[in-house]
This record gives sequence, C-alpha cells and structure tokens, in this order.
Amino acid sequence: MNIKTLALGAAILAAPALAHAQNIPPLNTNPAAVPAATYTVEPTHTRVLFAVSHMGFTTWYGQFTNVSGTLNLNPKALSSSSFDITIPANTISTSNTKLDGELNSPEWFNTAKYPIIEFKSEKIVRTGRDTAKVTGELTFHGVTRPETLDVTFNASGVNILSKQYTVGFNATGHIKRSDFNQKTYIPLIGDDVTLIISVAFVK
Repeated sequence: MNIKTLALGAAILAAPALAHAQNIPPLNTNPAAVPAATYTVEPTHTRVLFAVSHMGFTTWYGQFTNVSGTLNLNPKALSSSSFDITIPANTISTSNTKLDGELNSPEWFNTAKYPIIEFKSEKIVRTGRDTAKVTGELTFHGVTRPETLDVTFNASGVNILSKQYTVGFNATGHIKRSDFNQKTYIPLIGDDVTLIISVAFVK
C-alpha cells in the first residue's frame, strides 16, 4: 500500500467527522449574552480538584465527583447572582484505593460524620469582561469559613450531545487545611491547598 492510498483512506475515514464538526454551532464567549436564568450543575463534566505539596518533592492531586448545585445568573446585574456547590466528600479519588480509604477515615476527612463539602456564594464582584471574584462560605469537616474564588467564564451554548443549554466556568481558590481541622502530617504534607473547579451548569 503506497502513501497516496493511505492518504486517500485517511481522508475517507475523516470525512464524516469533518462534516459533523462543520455542523457544530459556535459557542458564545460573551458573558453578557448568557440568558438570565436558574441553572443546575451538570455533574458528569464537573470536577473539583485539589493540589497540595507532598514533602516538598512533588505536588499531589485529588478530585471529587458527583457535584450538585444551583446557579442563579443575571449577567446584567452580576452582583445579584449567586451559586452553591455541594460535594459528596466520600467521592474523593487520588487513583490510589488505599489512600482514598485513609482520606475517608476519621484521621482525615471523616466522611461518615461529615459527608458534605459545600460552598455558598455571598458576594460576586466583576473583575474583568469574563472574570469575577466570588466570596462565600466554605463548609468542610464541620467548619464553615469565608473563602474567595477567582472565577472565569469559559463559554455557553447548546451541548450538541445532550441538547441542553450549558454554561461553563473555571474557578480557583487557596485555603489552609489547618483552618478546617485538617492538621495531619503538617508540615510534611503542605498546609496550603489549591482548589481547582471546572463546572458546567445547564439550563
């Protein structure tokens, strides 16, 4: 089989995918054009991740899934908007089953006693065309404290697979785990934790 035959075969195989891609409607990247409405978290494509120093050698990551929550969005009056995110603590995953079990235990997250991690926004301040600073109450391990997230609007539009109107955001924050009575192995395991949230809301 020569190169021309291989190229022709690849083109034939790619043609349906290219035709399908050409039919994908463009996403909206202007936050002001998002319809004011109440949205709910689409859990399948929403992730909450965290990163923490492991003995100073590496950065260690974990994630939570099955997130739920609600977004009440008014782009023309962003300060009146609000959202909440609820995270089942026992969905923690680090790709290490033994470690996940330890993190669920009373020595760490004690997920049997404290099954929910929750963030509720209290104040939203626009910081740019598609960015905002969100201050709210974070509840974790039986402790509730004010924390701040830096939020970026990604895009909105109809998901061609689910047919649902979807709005996507990324958010980052920084907390001290000792503030939430999580002091195990400090300072071997860092006190400073970076939160990374990628959330899809559907109308």
